Amino acid sequence: MRHLLNPLDFTVEETDDLLTLAMDIEHNLPKYAHVCDGKKLATLLYEPSTRTRLSFESAMLNLGGSVLGFSSADSSSAAKGESVSDTIRIISCYADIAALRHPKEGAALVAAQKSSIPVINAGDGGHQHPTQTLTDLLTIRSLKGRLDNLTIGLCGDLKFGRTVHSLINAMVRYPNIRFVLISPDELKIPSYIRENVLCANNITFTEVGNLDAAMPLLDILYMTRVQRERFFNEEDYIRLKDSYILNRKKMKLAKDDMFVLHPLPRVNEISVEVDNDPRAAYFKQAQYGVYVRMALIMTLLGVEKPC
Repeated sequence: MRHLLNPLDFTVEETDDLLTLAMDIEHNLPKYAHVCDGKKLATLLYEPSTRTRLSFESAMLNLGGSVLGFSSADSSSAAKGESVSDTIRIISCYADIAALRHPKEGAALVAAQKSSIPVINAGDGGHQHPTQTLTDLLTIRSLKGRLDNLTIGLCGDLKFGRTVHSLINAMVRYPNIRFVLISPDELKIPSYIRENVLCANNITFTEVGNLDAAMPLLDILYMTRVQRERFFNEEDYIRLKDSYILNRKKMKLAKDDMFVLHPLPRVNEISVEVDNDPRAAYFKQAQYGVYVRMALIMTLLGVEKPC
């Protein structure tokens, strides 16, 4: 039995195989309609979610399985004080696989240690979000045709953004990856990512405050929102929330084959006028999230690819 707690739980080869399966699912969706007949996915969401919850549910339903679970801690026994470890032991009696989203870092690891079914980390605090990372990798590979030799701009909340942290961890395993880290000083990448991941792997990166100057350099621009829920001080959030707004004028500075990604939800960091630009890939990215989660569920359950 395997779990997915962070992007490095799969080797590069295993990740590439998973992405290849996801791409086959995209182009041959009907043939996967019954591969998980009789299987149940439990979605254990202690934090609000739209894309993560519905994409997991859509993925399992597309595979012929069924879904049970809860969409907030208030609607579960956590409201009565039940621990994550006790909850997962109970859920293991009801389902074949579980997706867990939790505001506390390390919650998914605790669950995996007590679970008798595969656990997928669907986001734990500001720590990791590996299924979003797999979605990002699939999007980049589909749009650019490769996962190497890329300059990737990460813009916005790089301090608390778990999607950013997970993506960096995953991308440093591919050759000739360069990062441009675009953020205000207060939201710079954490030192452990800078030192233990980027520097330790001899990755070329620059930290800048100006988005306009970075635009012409990028193959991928990964925008993020400034997350109100990660701030203890409302004044700091208000001061920083509009640090970067991507608009049509800024897009004119970019390469013709540069693509914009965003894990969503957006607030106002990408103007709606950008949505019609063919380089705006964030809604396509959300669709890829279904395919990659279908592939992941199949892989963790040991389901064979249909002929």
